[in-house]
Amino acid sequence: MLGRSSPVVDVVSIAGVPVRVPDPDRVVHLQFRRFAGCPVCNVHLRSFAVRQDEITAAGVREVVVFHSPADQLREQAGDLPFDLVADPDQDLYRTFGVTSARRALLDPRAWPGIARAVAVTVPAVLRRRVPAPPPSPHGGRLGLPADFLIGADGTVLAVKYGEHANDQWSVAELLTLVRQEVPVR
Repeated sequence: MLGRSSPVVDVVSIAGVPVRVPDPDRVVHLQFRRFAGCPVCNVHLRSFAVRQDEITAAGVREVVVFHSPADQLREQAGDLPFDLVADPDQDLYRTFGVTSARRALLDPRAWPGIARAVAVTVPAVLRRRVPAPPPSPHGGRLGLPADFLIGADGTVLAVKYGEHANDQWSVAELLTLVRQEVPVR
């Protein structure tokens, strides 16, 4: 997919905002996350939320896709400051080649991120600051993350298919890619 034209995506976010990828006015960071309420995904996305002004100033539009129904996504992540897209049938996942695998949770490289996410999530759930993750999430727990950087002209500038649940670009990596526009895998 790297260097090719991105599939054209016309969807509506959970906030009712039309989302078109590619966006003719800016670069899109298209993130595929696991399920709404995924502790690893939530910690990761909160790191993007606190730096959203910096990301926007770099000319990037964040579009985040979950394989959860819209109502669950609103409940679990509706306060995030970017376009959140519910894809419970995983049509976009298939279109972009994003998969699931047991290694999502079994790969030892995921375990530090999982431990950190649990350490952040459990106290927040106990204090009722965030809802508990669903016990049996729609689409399962074994989804793998993926990141795409898509230019305004539709060219896929960079791609990362995660090898485990915590294998995704950090904000620093994203901003470096945007500055360099260097294709990476």
